Amino acid sequence: MALKSGLSMAYKSLMRPSVVSQTRLYCRPLSAVATDEMKSKIDKLVANKKVVIFMKGDPQQPRCGFSNAVVQVLRMHGVDYDAHDVLSSEELRKGIKEYTSWPTIPQVFMNGEFVGGCDILLEKHQNGELIDELQKIGIKSALLESELSKDSTDK
Repeated sequence: MALKSGLSMAYKSLMRPSVVSQTRLYCRPLSAVATDEMKSKIDKLVANKKVVIFMKGDPQQPRCGFSNAVVQVLRMHGVDYDAHDVLSSEELRKGIKEYTSWPTIPQVFMNGEFVGGCDILLEKHQNGELIDELQKIGIKSALLESELSKDSTDK
């Protein structure tokens, strides 16, 4: 399909071979180190919008390449999302890592469920799964809409 090949080429420079298993990742409870208050705060943040990312910097000024890659992919798909800068709060940075048991930033949530980090989102983007995941939560991918529009005008 033209869309999948277009997706592959769009961010080829960002893609790396997958080291991600196909198993779903789910949030685990915070350890005793983090406070119930932080867990409650994160619960509210991830429930606030259909797509939420915890990143270094903000979407206008990402402060690491991985956060920038996630922002670029979401921008390509036209996704409206909430972003939270973990560099603005050491408590949030540590808290989100414990909340998900995931050691790296950025971290992406869809419909309150932890999806993974940059590599996982890029892999889903590259193989077309991201479009399906967005559709499942009621978000139409701008990239898909553009490709469908292009296909219909080519006929």
